[in-house]
Amino acid sequence: MTPDHDRARGPGGRTGLSDLLRGHRLAVGLTQAELAGRAGVGVRTVRDLERGRATRPQRTTVDLLADALGLSGDERREFVDTARPPASRLSAAGAAADDPPVALPQPVPLLGRERDVAEVCGLLDAYPVVSLVGLAGVGKTALAVTVAHAVAARHPAGVAGVLVGEGSDTADVLAASASMFGVNRLADLSCRIGDRRALLLVDAVDRAPDAVAEALRVLTAAVPTLRVLVTGRRPAGLPGELVRPVAPLDVPPAGVEPADRAVLDRWPAAALFAARLAQVRREPPTPAELPALAALVRRLGGLPLAIELMAARGRILDVTELLDRYGDRVLDLTGVRPGWEPADPSTGTVTLRDAVATSYHLLTPADRTALRRLSAFRNRWSVELAEDLLADGGRRWDAAPMLDRLRELGLLSVRGTGPFRFRLLDAVRDFAAEQADADGETARIRMRHAAVITGLVHRTAPGLVGAQMPGSVRALDEATSDITAALAYAAEHAPETALLLAASLPRWWRLRGRDVSGRRRLRRLLADPRTAGARPTLRAWAMLGAARLAAEHGAGAEELPAARAALTVFAEAGDVTGELSARSVLCALLLGLGAHDEAREQADAALASATRHHRVREMAVAQAHLTWHDVREGRLAGARRRLAAVDRLAAQCGDQRLRVLARADQAELTRLEGRFAEAVEQGRRVAAALAELGDPGRRRRTVGAVGLALAHAGRTDEALATVAELWPSGAVPGRRRPPAVEMLDPPGAGGDARTEDALRGLIEGHVALHRGDRELAAEWFAAAADAAEGVADRRDLVEALVGLAVSTADPRVLDRLDAARQVTGVSLLPQEEELLFSLAARRGR
Repeated sequence: MTPDHDRARGPGGRTGLSDLLRGHRLAVGLTQAELAGRAGVGVRTVRDLERGRATRPQRTTVDLLADALGLSGDERREFVDTARPPASRLSAAGAAADDPPVALPQPVPLLGRERDVAEVCGLLDAYPVVSLVGLAGVGKTALAVTVAHAVAARHPAGVAGVLVGEGSDTADVLAASASMFGVNRLADLSCRIGDRRALLLVDAVDRAPDAVAEALRVLTAAVPTLRVLVTGRRPAGLPGELVRPVAPLDVPPAGVEPADRAVLDRWPAAALFAARLAQVRREPPTPAELPALAALVRRLGGLPLAIELMAARGRILDVTELLDRYGDRVLDLTGVRPGWEPADPSTGTVTLRDAVATSYHLLTPADRTALRRLSAFRNRWSVELAEDLLADGGRRWDAAPMLDRLRELGLLSVRGTGPFRFRLLDAVRDFAAEQADADGETARIRMRHAAVITGLVHRTAPGLVGAQMPGSVRALDEATSDITAALAYAAEHAPETALLLAASLPRWWRLRGRDVSGRRRLRRLLADPRTAGARPTLRAWAMLGAARLAAEHGAGAEELPAARAALTVFAEAGDVTGELSARSVLCALLLGLGAHDEAREQADAALASATRHHRVREMAVAQAHLTWHDVREGRLAGARRRLAAVDRLAAQCGDQRLRVLARADQAELTRLEGRFAEAVEQGRRVAAALAELGDPGRRRRTVGAVGLALAHAGRTDEALATVAELWPSGAVPGRRRPPAVEMLDPPGAGGDARTEDALRGLIEGHVALHRGDRELAAEWFAAAADAAEGVADRRDLVEALVGLAVSTADPRVLDRLDAARQVTGVSLLPQEEELLFSLAARRGR
């Protein structure tokens, strides 16, 4: 009896299942999610039962729920009888008197297979034979049994199943199939079924493939209304057969480390692991274990067998220990599964390696060779990349039929719609790599893989500028794991290939914040004596790449000689693209080092060369460099004309990113002209566009410029909101002092960090000045000036010193301002001259 026993009654005055389940759950103090976790079923199952949406659950589900609720004796009998009423009472109630006979075990609860169940149910209406194929342990049989129960009502002549045994012949399969429908002969089966539909499930077809294929040909010809659902590691091979691979469960993508169980349960593989773990230990995964759980199911490839074998070890190890101990050797997982042929008859156990090996040996020798080579890919890949790899320097051949065979056997996962949608299951890749190593093929395969990835990057890198940039960045992002693996292997075994690969990556590394590690790789390869004989232009591109990356983290002085040397090499070789790139990098390096006149000379030379060779994008880049020389010299009208030219040229060559950057510069220029409200609106639009383009560094600079315009306009609360967005640690309410440790970046940090520190100091200084707190404003302006000392290509230093001069009576500030202007060549703007004139007038009084 439960607390809700008087609420709602079912047929015959009995308590309904929904109320009975809810009453028992509340009596033991469990939520729906807790009950589902304890029982190892889905939360949706519990929710649907309590809402009355599922009126006749599977017997396995009922037993799991009864165990989780701790029911026994009369309470358990009442619960089971209510959930699964006897046929006599169902007939009396009019609920199931005409149900077709189902000669199958009750299905086990499935997680994350709703789409699979619905799709296979639909396929059975359209095809006489549907084969569910896949790797051992992927869940083919469980899916097939669930589907068979789901479609039972559509097969009034009955639903039956046979399990194929080793050594079965055609007569065995025919006899077993007939007997499951209650007859002894094939002729009687035709009479028994007549023109009604029936469904036969044939499990483990690969144990006797030829016998099963022949038996099914005879059965489908004799009984046209018979539908057949087949499971196995390979198709039955019948005319009209529809092969439907069963994929592993979805896993959390790489980089996802959820701290919330509800978030993790969105991926069925993680939900299944947690459910199976709940069966061997009482405590649910702790928040600290969740990242390891996500990484572990990714490593297991979402394969239900592997998940179950791994979760069973949770009796004595926590999830983090499981990942550390078994993450690199999932093929060695052992377990016992009913119906499996054990690898070791003395123990009755089977390893995941045995499961993969069974499918591997179904392949032809040529397909095995291809699979071993494909194991070199670390993540997803395209058909074109596969064909490049498989060609092995020889003639390319169409790999699509071979990939389809791998897919049919469940060895290959195909997800998504983009070109990079193919992936070997982790267990399959590990096994194939073991086979390649045993055959002595690993070195050759890894070398070919490095060459293929180098070719991909070399073809893609030119698109990192211009209209193709988003697609090119996406392509390299997809290949990140393979790029890393190829670069590491080639650096050790083929350094010139590694140099070619690395020399193509600096723009991508910069966009992805890998400037320090990327530069380190390039310098190491350039210093390798084995690359000394590489083509001069290749070494020049590598040197230029290192210089480009050095500018990102304030190390430009170290790479300036290399950039000059690269320019010389390109000029001597007549390489216009290299020459223009070298001049552009030199402009950035020289500005950062305060060599403004030489930087302008390089920009002028780049503009002349680009114009002469009709290189529209390079003309825009040169104009952008020259814009800030005009700003530095106080020629704001000229700077605006140049930015208009940048926008026009960028539109002409279709470079959307360059247009957005030009508009960011226009917003900054508008602020310098004193039109603060307009600068705020422009800057906010540009910041949103930069977020879409994936340029976080430039977006932060633009948001900071918006904050500075707001501070100048006296909109102090909005200005401080930008500070809170960009520097949350420095925006604690009630504390507005500039702590030196927080303001100044640590040794070795990049110029961008110092620029952002200077921006923050300028914003806070102007806010304090507007609020009349000159002492606090002086502290912030002094901190901003200190940060801006290392960023000579900006006006931030002069702006900070002007603000400091206005905020303090220290005459030494004006001397420091004069010295800074001499070093940077920055001219004062009219509003800055006016402020300093007013200051001098006050002091004169």
